[in-house]
Parts: sequence; C-alpha cells; structure tokens
Amino acid sequence: MGATRPGIAIGELAAQFGCELIGDPDARVGHVATLANAGPGTLAFLANPKYRPKLAQCAASAVVLSAEDAAGCATNALITDDPYVTYARIATVLHPSTGHAPGIHAAASCDPTAEIHPTAHVAPGAVIEAGAEVCEGAFIGPQCVVGRHARVGPHSVLTANVTVAHHCEIGARVTLHPASVIGSDGFGYARAAEGWLKVPQVGRVVLGDDVDVGAGTTIDRGAVEDTVIGHGVKLDNQIQIGHNVRIGDHTIVAACSGVSGSTVIGKRCLVAGAVGFVGHLNICDDVTVTGQTMVNRSIDKPGVYSSALPMDEAARWRRNSARFRRLDDLARTVKRLEKAVASIGESAATTPDREGDD
Repeated sequence: MGATRPGIAIGELAAQFGCELIGDPDARVGHVATLANAGPGTLAFLANPKYRPKLAQCAASAVVLSAEDAAGCATNALITDDPYVTYARIATVLHPSTGHAPGIHAAASCDPTAEIHPTAHVAPGAVIEAGAEVCEGAFIGPQCVVGRHARVGPHSVLTANVTVAHHCEIGARVTLHPASVIGSDGFGYARAAEGWLKVPQVGRVVLGDDVDVGAGTTIDRGAVEDTVIGHGVKLDNQIQIGHNVRIGDHTIVAACSGVSGSTVIGKRCLVAGAVGFVGHLNICDDVTVTGQTMVNRSIDKPGVYSSALPMDEAARWRRNSARFRRLDDLARTVKRLEKAVASIGESAATTPDREGDD
C-alpha cells in the first residue's frame, strides 16, 4: 500500500466553503503560501489586484481567487466572491490552533480561593490571585497574572506575560497577546496647589466575546464606570485605550492608535494605524478613519474621514510648511480684499449712471 498523501483534497475544501472548482479535485494542499513563493502542496490566494501579475507563474497546488481572475490562473482554482475571507477560513482548517493539556503547572502560583476549571491550563510562572475565576478550556500562559476577583472566560487565551488586573472581566474566546495589560489605572489626576493628585480609578475593564488584543496594547480601567470593549473587537499591537472608553461590536483598530478617555466609538468602525482620538468624543457606527488622522471632534455620520499630510520631497515640504504658517495672515488678507471688493460693488450700484450728461 502506498503512503498516505498529505493535506486535504481541494475538492473537499470547495464543497466545505462553497467554492467553484476549476481543475483537479484530488489535488491536495497542506499549508498556505504567497503567490510568489508557493509550491506543490500549498494554497495561495489573490485578493489584491496589485499581485495579479504573479498569478501566471504561481506554482501552488491551488489558488483562491475571484471569477474575474480565474482566466489568468495557471493552476487549480477555487473561485469565490470574497477570496480573502474564504482564504482565511481555509487557512484556519490547514493551520488549526494547537491544543493544550489541562492542569496547573507546579511552578504556577494559584491562590486557594481562585476557581480554576479542571479543563483550563495554567502555565509555569503564572499567578492567579484570590477570588479569580478561570473558566472552561482557558489557557493562562507563562508569567501571566490574573488579578484578584478577575474573570477569564471560556476558551480564552492569555499567551504570555499578560496582565489582567483586579476585578476585570474577559469574555469567551478572547486572545490576549504578549505584554498586553488589561485594567491598568486610567490616567486620572487632579491639579492641586501642591501638584498633581491621583484620582482613584475604581471601574473595571470588560471585554466581550471573540476579542483579540495585540502585543503591548494597554486598556485602562474606568475611573468610576467601566471601560467596555464590545464583542468581536480586534485591537492591533501597541494601542492605548484610555479610561471609560467604549468601543462597539466588531470595530477594528490598527497599531499605534490612541483613544483618550471617555470617548465612545461605535460598531463596525475601521480605524487605521497611528490614529489619535481626543477625549469625550462620540463616533457613530460604520466610520472609517484613515492612517495618522487626528480625530478632534465627534462624528455623527457614517463615512470615511482623514487628516494628516502625505509625504513629499523635503524641499517642497519645507516651502509648504512655511506657507502653512502664513495661512492665517493670508486668510485675513483675503477677508479684507473681499470686503473692499464688496464695498466697491455696493458703491457702483448706488452711483447714478451719468452717461449722456451735458
């Protein structure tokens, strides 16, 4: 008997994910690859037209793409209306997350009053404080801290060096990547005669289900009420979420963005990288904010919003920067000229027509 062929037949994948198949249904794929570097046994995808020229030379065993790109495909094709989404689903099948053995490692430190489900995993160096709850199938990675009376929901993953501070609540199927901090004190200080007086931060952080929090991202606890992150929210690396912020379901925020305290961001928003929100704003549902935008006012209408200036040649940038500093003077000059022109127009309109006078 011959050796078992690795991977999954693309005919099975086409049936499972509703794709039209062009090619050999018995061709098998075992892992994913880019169009440029794919080889036999791999699955690639085309979603961005910029990479279309690479399709003709792609050596993958199958490519996930749209119907309009199928004619240029030199290998087996899985045709779908949304190639990127379908690729993501197939990649999850080809690269499933690794399981973990239940139990508490001897090098972990767990308070006897903590409730840890028998199917949860607590890794070496992890600390579970008094009254904390770790639910069914949860994974508490090495050097993680679950503070007193905090809760980690079913099948959530704290990868490594994650802190969930006291009384915070993590929903189901949440992933917290390394060095993320949930529930640090908000930046609250009152200016007194003798200096800055710390304001106690007595709220919590509450994360909904299916939330992802990237590496190094911090979410501050509420000053009085809770900081709340809705279901399905995805936060990239190095993001700062201030106290009392609320982010609606299925919003996604890219790296290096910052949200100041008490700002409310709606559902299904897309926030690109390095965006800054000043505090106490209300952003409605279905808003897209492009990269490096400074959001300094509330948004009450869905749409795409931008600020910041694009890159330019240094010499021209310096000239334009100097002109930018003179914009206020220019605006005042234009206003004076407009008034002068309006005055001349009014004078001409009121002056009698003397043509033909003796």
